[in-house]
Amino acid sequence: MLFLTQIPLYRYVHLEPGSCDHEVAQRLDWRGLISPWLRQRQSGLHTKDQNFMLEDSTFWIFGGSVHYFRVPRAYWKDRLLKMKACGLNTLTTYVPWNLHEPQRGTFDFSGNLDLEAFVLLAAETGLWVILRPGPYICSEIDLGGLPSWLLQDSGMRLRTTYKGFIEAVDLYFDHLMSRVVPLQYKHGGPIIAVQVENEYGSYNRDPAYMPRIRRALEDRGIVELLLTSDNKDGLRSGVLDGVLATINLQSLHDLQLLTTFLLNVQGVQPKMVMEYWTGWFDSWGGPHNILDSSEVLKTVSAIIDAGSSINLYMFHGGTNFGFINGAMHFDEYKSDVTSYDYDAVLTEAGDYTAKFFKLREFFGSISGSPLPPPPALLPKTAYESLRPALYLSLWDALQYLDKPTNSEKPINMENLPVNNGNGQSFGYTLYETTIDSPGVLSGIVRDRGQVFVNTVSIGFLDYKRKKIIIPLIQGYTMLRILVENCGRVNYGNIDDQRKGLIGNIYLNNSPLKNFRIYSLDMTRSFFQRFTSSAWSLVPEAPVYPAFFLGALPVALSPLDTFMKLEGWQKGVVFINGQNLGRYWNIGPQETLYLPGAWLDQGINQVIVFEEKMAGPMLQFSDAPRLGRSQYLN
Repeated sequence: MLFLTQIPLYRYVHLEPGSCDHEVAQRLDWRGLISPWLRQRQSGLHTKDQNFMLEDSTFWIFGGSVHYFRVPRAYWKDRLLKMKACGLNTLTTYVPWNLHEPQRGTFDFSGNLDLEAFVLLAAETGLWVILRPGPYICSEIDLGGLPSWLLQDSGMRLRTTYKGFIEAVDLYFDHLMSRVVPLQYKHGGPIIAVQVENEYGSYNRDPAYMPRIRRALEDRGIVELLLTSDNKDGLRSGVLDGVLATINLQSLHDLQLLTTFLLNVQGVQPKMVMEYWTGWFDSWGGPHNILDSSEVLKTVSAIIDAGSSINLYMFHGGTNFGFINGAMHFDEYKSDVTSYDYDAVLTEAGDYTAKFFKLREFFGSISGSPLPPPPALLPKTAYESLRPALYLSLWDALQYLDKPTNSEKPINMENLPVNNGNGQSFGYTLYETTIDSPGVLSGIVRDRGQVFVNTVSIGFLDYKRKKIIIPLIQGYTMLRILVENCGRVNYGNIDDQRKGLIGNIYLNNSPLKNFRIYSLDMTRSFFQRFTSSAWSLVPEAPVYPAFFLGALPVALSPLDTFMKLEGWQKGVVFINGQNLGRYWNIGPQETLYLPGAWLDQGINQVIVFEEKMAGPMLQFSDAPRLGRSQYLN
């Protein structure tokens, strides 16, 4: 017997996620809802020669990646039904530690971070699950999914057995695995395999680390098949005894090289491409990356013809909502755009692409049974343009914020005494001090610092511009530096990813002292401090940076749309308290995806934080806009 699709085992009582009854069922043992014979599963996913086996049947993994934290919860089911309709049988997802434990010992698995609900929804849809819990996940997310409060320790060595790191991992896994263990196949759940860390061979700082993470999983009750995942640069160092190695790639040339290596290292074992990259992510100031659909079909077909299982990374990329995007820093620092469209099989908004239809036809031809019909597309609309009516300059907003931190020297974001001692993870930090002379200002700014004399912007400090001239001033003058964390590096050297002012800032080679430091994390509670009386009508010549407030009326049922910010330069958009992410006129991303699920029928609050120059209107489109594209080889 050959398993190509999910056995229809999950037709137990459906409780709507978010309902009271569902939450009660989560606290109780939901396995009691499943037929007794189902709980007698024995073998789980295992290997036999060159094949995967599920119980005593040959099993092919046809997987696709969707990250629950990048997709509005209301759309999870839509995306998973589309995955099923494409002929796939397995969902893979990362688990982002930094979002689930935003403060040390404080966990969040609610709303859009409800991992258990996502996994159970996959089961209900008829999909198996491969879980990739990290602790490091890469994933083009800030610090590769590691919480920034780890960097409060000046001696921190991430992804090693360093005491401060591994103890934090243990406490996180204590909590996470208590949720994951009941969802495993052998406990009646859909999770058939679990990945140990992620692409560690490319990092390879501590030979004791991977065995330690494996034990951390097993000691907490993980009993399913364990996997590693590495690209061509890390495969040689990433193999772990007793754990099945899988590979990440985009080219057929890499497939031949890596499978030959694996055969030599681990003998005859099932082959799996854990990440076949269906596209690629974009960076601010770069092109939009595209991979031709015919090339994708050709490679997927060749991978399966070679006897390998496959996971499409990404099947659906979604969006880096808020400030969660990561960055690269090899020759130069490049932060990732808000959209995680990835040129994937589904678009950022969940629409079909040529890749979807070609892959659906291909998987349908080998599935052995008809595929379910593709769900209808979610409708889109272009709302009427709106003109922000109210305005609040950053300088006037400071009076409504929490008291600043006073410090003789600058303090980096992560070490600020805010958020119950956990520092600041995301957003902006404002540093203020007084100077009494002109000259050359210099220092290390991470990542981008706009420099002001009083309220007048005189330029930026960043990775390339490390000095700026302070013009002639009279008497004591306020010097301000507004620093943005544009995204911590998620792949490569991640130990040095502290943000803000790093060390002293110098004027004419003399360190400046006596700073007031404001944490501008721009969370919901941040905006709740602005009373209605704080806002005024937008003046003819606004002082920047500034917040702009407008109202988006929605007469009928809300629909997905895309916000265009023509004439605006750089900033962040918030809709009804939800952070849509960053915009920047250097492209390639030219619109922000606004899910209809986050809009209300009636009046919707729109706040835009603009750093430099606002446009006259906020426009909307029923389709995204991207800048110049480049085809991937």
